Amino acid sequence: MHLPSLRLPPVHPTLACLAALLLAGAGPFPTLAAAPAITDALSTTAERSGFERTGRYDEVAALATAFQARYPDRVSARSFGTTPEGRPMQVLVVTATGAFDPAEARRRGLPVVLVGRHPCRRDRGQGRRLPRLAPDPRGPGGQGRAGQGGMAVRAGVQRRWARALRRWNRPNQRGPVEMGWRTTAQNFNLNRDYVKADAPEMRAMLRLSGMGSAGDGRPARHRRRPVRARCVLHGRAAARRRRDPAQGRSPVARRGDRRRRPLGSLPLSFYPEFMAEDDPASGFEEGVAPPRFSHGYFLLRNRLGMLVETHSWKPYPERVRITRNAIVSVLEQMARHGAQWRRIASEADALAARLGGRDEPLAWRATDRTRTVDFRGYAYTRTRSDVSGALMTRYDETTPQVWHLPLHDEVVPALTTTAPKAGYLVPPAWAAFVQPTLEAHGVAFRRLEAAWPQAPVQAFRAANPQADANSTEGRQRLALGGDWKAEPRDIGAGALFVPIAQPLSRLVLALLEPQAPDSLAAWGDFNIAFERKEYMEAYVAEDVARRMLAADPALRAEFEQRVATDPAFAADPAARLDFFYRRHPVWDERYGLYPVLRLDRAPAGP
Repeated sequence: MHLPSLRLPPVHPTLACLAALLLAGAGPFPTLAAAPAITDALSTTAERSGFERTGRYDEVAALATAFQARYPDRVSARSFGTTPEGRPMQVLVVTATGAFDPAEARRRGLPVVLVGRHPCRRDRGQGRRLPRLAPDPRGPGGQGRAGQGGMAVRAGVQRRWARALRRWNRPNQRGPVEMGWRTTAQNFNLNRDYVKADAPEMRAMLRLSGMGSAGDGRPARHRRRPVRARCVLHGRAAARRRRDPAQGRSPVARRGDRRRRPLGSLPLSFYPEFMAEDDPASGFEEGVAPPRFSHGYFLLRNRLGMLVETHSWKPYPERVRITRNAIVSVLEQMARHGAQWRRIASEADALAARLGGRDEPLAWRATDRTRTVDFRGYAYTRTRSDVSGALMTRYDETTPQVWHLPLHDEVVPALTTTAPKAGYLVPPAWAAFVQPTLEAHGVAFRRLEAAWPQAPVQAFRAANPQADANSTEGRQRLALGGDWKAEPRDIGAGALFVPIAQPLSRLVLALLEPQAPDSLAAWGDFNIAFERKEYMEAYVAEDVARRMLAADPALRAEFEQRVATDPAFAADPAARLDFFYRRHPVWDERYGLYPVLRLDRAPAGP
C-alpha cells in the first residue's frame, strides 16, 4: 500500500504497528501519478522484488529510523507500545506543519485521519503498507504533499509474522510469495478485539487512536473476499446509517468512488458477500458492522469508519495499487474538506452527549426489500463435488459476464434500546471487572465515595442465559433475554457511575447494554454472575415443597395449574422441585441479576 511521492517506511502487517500521523496545513494533493521505482536505502523488499515478496520485522524498524534521519523536520519515529514478544510498536509522525504532538494538532484545529491496517493482514506485507508516504523534496511531490489538510494516523498491529512467514499461509489469495499469519502471538484476531480489547496490541492501538479523538478519525481496514468477480475494490463509510445530521451518510465514499474509477478500480458501495455462501444467484446484503470491527467501532466514537477491501484473487501488485489509490483519495479529501469534517465531528460529539432518554439502535439488519444491481463476474457452474460431496461453484475466468443480482440495501434497526437519562451504575463488587475496559476506551466515569441506600436504579434480570458451545476469541459468548425494570437497591461506596452525557455515549451503550452484540455481557465478562452456586438436594426439596403446599393455598393452586397446562414441566421432576426452591427464602435473589444498573437520576457528587 503506497502513496505516490509520499514516502514513509512500510508497516509490516504481521509484526509492527506503524502509524503515520500527518499533520497538515491546507491545499489539495496533486493528481495521482504512477510511482517511480525506488532502489535507494528507503526502498522496501516488496518494491525491490516487484511486489512478489514482502519484508520482515527488522526492515520496519530500520526504515522508520532511516526516514526520520533523512527528513528530521517532517518525520518522527516513535513507539506506542510493546508486543507480548517484546517487539516495539512504532508510529511515524509525518507533518509539513511542525505540529508533531497530537495536542498541538488539536489546538490548531487540524483534522485527524487514522489509516490503519489494524488487523495487520497476513498477505500484504510491507509492500501493502507505506512505501511512499513521507514527503520527498527531490521528487515531483517535493512541495510538501504529506500533511496538507489534516492529521492521518497510519497504523497496523503486530502479528505472528516473525515465526509464521511462509508460502500458503493464506491459500485463498494470489500473492505475495510468502505471507504472514492471521493472528497475534497470543492468537487474537485483532479485528474482532476493538470492544473487548483483550490483546495488549489492541489496548495500545486504542490509546494511540485516542490521541486524535478530537479530530476526524477515519480508520481504514483491508480484507479480501473469495467472490469470483471482476470487482476489485469495496469501500464503505460506516457512518452512513446514523440518523444524527452530524452522522449522516458521508460524501467521502461517493467522492472516492468517482476518484478511483479513472484509476482502474471498480468501487462498490456494498460488501460483496453472497447471502447464501458460494451461491452468486443469492445476491448481496448490505449491513452495518458491529463494533468488534474497526469501522463499526469508530462509528460509536462519532467518527467516520471506512472499510476498504480488494479482491483476494487479484494479483498482489494490483491489490497494492488499488489500496494505495484508496488511501490517497481519502487524504486528498482530507486536504479539501478537513475543516468541515472537524466541525461535523464536533457537532456529533455534542449530539451524542445529549443521548440520554432517546431511543438508540444497538444492531442493524437488512429488510427483504431489494433492487437489482449489475455486478461484473465470470461465467460459472454449480456442480456436486466428488471430493467433498458439496455443491461447489466453479468460475471460468476466460468468460466475463455481467450478473444481475438482488441487493438487500434497506437497513433498519434490529435491536433498539432507550438510553438511560443519567447513566449506568456498576456496584463495587464488579467495578474491577468493568473499570479497565472503560479506561482502555477513554470512557468517562467517576467513583462514588459514599454508600447509596435504596438507590433508584433499574435492574436487568436475565431469563434463560444461553452460552455458546464453543469459545470465540478466547471468550465464551453469552446471550441474555430479559428487560430493565425499576428495582431500588442498596449500593455500597466504591461503585462506578458512567454518565450517558458524554461524547462516547454510544460506545457506553455498546459496552454496558447487556443485549448489545459486542457488550461486556455478550463477550462473557459477567458469565459468573449467571451461574447457580447454591442448590437444594431433592430429598430436602420434597419436604420443603410439601410444607409450602400445605401452608399456602394460592401456591398450591398455581402449582397444580402449571402441572395441568405445561406437559414439559409436568414431566420434569427437577423443574417441579425448582418451582418451590425459587419461591423459598433460601433462593439467591441475585441469580440472573445483570451486575450493571441503570439510572435516570445521577448520584450526588462532582
